[in-house]
Amino acid sequence: MQLFDLTHPAEQRLPIVISVPHAGTEFPDDIQAELKSHLLPPDDTDWFVHQLYDFATALGIPILRARYSRWVIDLNRNPDSTPLYADGRVITGLCTATTFLGEPIYQDERAVVAPADVAWRRALYFAPYHQALQRLLDDTRARFGRVLLWDCHSIRRSVPAIHPGPFPDLILGSADETSAAPALIGQALEQLGRGPYALQHNHPFKGGYITRHFGRPDIEQHALQLEMAKDVYMNDAELAYAPERAEQIRAVLHQTLLTLGNSLLQ
Repeated sequence: MQLFDLTHPAEQRLPIVISVPHAGTEFPDDIQAELKSHLLPPDDTDWFVHQLYDFATALGIPILRARYSRWVIDLNRNPDSTPLYADGRVITGLCTATTFLGEPIYQDERAVVAPADVAWRRALYFAPYHQALQRLLDDTRARFGRVLLWDCHSIRRSVPAIHPGPFPDLILGSADETSAAPALIGQALEQLGRGPYALQHNHPFKGGYITRHFGRPDIEQHALQLEMAKDVYMNDAELAYAPERAEQIRAVLHQTLLTLGNSLLQ
């Protein structure tokens, strides 16, 4: 199975790399055989996020997208499975055994995935994605002197096990302003805030493992995560891509990435 898709622009013109770790829906046969079939494909998927951002290659930005599901392994969790948050919310692990709502996903109702299985999946699926992402970042930084990783996510408008109320439209995560230079964070907030969307910063999401691990502004390797409520670009039921809604947010994303990229070139 091909682990990820790497889409290169004809020429990389901006020092930005896009990561889409949760839009994949594929499974190895052995893992899929153990899952509850009525839960497939997982509702936890960041549906159509790679489609939402497909304009970026025309801007000269490469896109790395995982093909396999986050139920195989979650590329945005700590590799040692330590929780990203400690505020009482439900947090699915590196290799989850439940949905976001706490429902077991395996036919045998297991509460956890065996440590040996987790280690195997980490080596086979987790490491290659992060190695490919670091290569992209290294190549981009070598060419331009600096780089921004833009990590793309979406979530249902309401997930009570994670947050008591509905999520805002957009949530920019900067790991409490440590994963990117203040000027870049400010520019991202300014551009995202110009659209008709409710925007929050670092709450209720501050960025997962990818943002926290790859964000190294001290070496000009910056990282930001954008979480988005699914109905911003999908229909009200959050089941289908809504082209008119998508085009509206795509315009905001286009201008945001263009502004950030040009700023990094200065």
